Amino acid sequence: MSKSIQAIRGMNDCLPEQTRLWQWMEQQIRTVVASYGYEEIRMPIVESTDLFKRSIGEVTDIVEKEMYTFEDRNGDSLTLRPEGTASCVRAGNEHGLLYNQQQRLWYMGPMFRHERPQKGRYRQFHQFGIEVFGLHGPDIDAEVILLSARLWKHFGIQDNVVLELNSLGSNEARAQYKEKLVTFLSQHKDKLDEDSLRRLETNPLRILDSKNPEVQAVVADAPKLSDNLDAESQQHFQDLCERLSALGIKYQVNERLVRGLDYYNRTVFEWVTKDLGAQGTVCAGGRYDGLVSQLGGKPTPAVGFAMGLERLALLLEQVEALTIREAVDVYIAATGAEAEVAATQLGETLRDALPQIRVQNHCGGGNFKKQMKRADKSGANIALIIGESELQNSVVTLKHLRQETEQQSIPRQDVVATVASLTNVSK
Repeated sequence: MSKSIQAIRGMNDCLPEQTRLWQWMEQQIRTVVASYGYEEIRMPIVESTDLFKRSIGEVTDIVEKEMYTFEDRNGDSLTLRPEGTASCVRAGNEHGLLYNQQQRLWYMGPMFRHERPQKGRYRQFHQFGIEVFGLHGPDIDAEVILLSARLWKHFGIQDNVVLELNSLGSNEARAQYKEKLVTFLSQHKDKLDEDSLRRLETNPLRILDSKNPEVQAVVADAPKLSDNLDAESQQHFQDLCERLSALGIKYQVNERLVRGLDYYNRTVFEWVTKDLGAQGTVCAGGRYDGLVSQLGGKPTPAVGFAMGLERLALLLEQVEALTIREAVDVYIAATGAEAEVAATQLGETLRDALPQIRVQNHCGGGNFKKQMKRADKSGANIALIIGESELQNSVVTLKHLRQETEQQSIPRQDVVATVASLTNVSK
């Protein structure tokens, strides 16, 4: 017997039972983004490697260690996308969507990073993201955060997440602060771990976000980013905080929040939870006003966020925020060849008249007891049964599967109305 082939480590199957939850999450996302007037954009999974080197930064962990990069037959270096923002900006530049225009876009799909697989962190993972272009004020920053907050309400987890905010200032102010931070941290190299020492040379702001207690103790005395912001960024952040407070959005200012990608400036934010252990960030984003021009377009202000769907699914399961509807509403059983044809016709009639409900016809034969076991396993609330007697009398037997109620004999012409009333849908 040949050896069985399994999925690649860190790339997981989504089985039917899990797919119900994913479909529900996707439905909630589509409902919310539509309510804010955002439009969907779909980008390729494979992009030029230079796109991510120029946007994310060549000295970041993602580019140095985590990207799935390969040469195609033409010798071009290609990469499976590790995040969506750069691809969205590339598409906007390429198709003339950004210059002197306002765009509110969203996307959803797989991303790829060669990380150590663990709970909430995978090598193929899925993100939902929004990107807004052409608006520079704190009002759109507030809208982006409001949209994410509305999603938590739809998911029923608004009490399980906390909003953290910070401002990185302008690119110029950030560069000046980086010099001060490096000078300070260089005096305490003996207390920095290996990861922080490497970041000191490549991306020193990430040291502020270290989870190592010894490094945190050093960082506590470091110069504060808030003391080095330019006046315009300070005003922008103050206006944003005032708007969120007026709108009833609770938040915490976290001066160590810097985000891991080079392109962020001014507003950065994360929604975090304590219900997932170490992988506590559920949604993260911010403003990236320089990225469009960095990738060859005209200067364009931009803001957005990305949300990991695997991590969101874990959180929903962890806090038991919802119960997904059963996969099937009605199960139709039949005994005998003629009855099976009639049962198939009945299923099609119900699907035509009541497209909102889910109807499953029994296939594969078997005695009545076996068919009722299948009906119960389907999750349906009611079973419709057709046998020789039902055919002769032009009726259908209706059996309640989830409650102690006597089965009924329903005239064929009344089945649609009866099922509609029992499933709370209109014809």
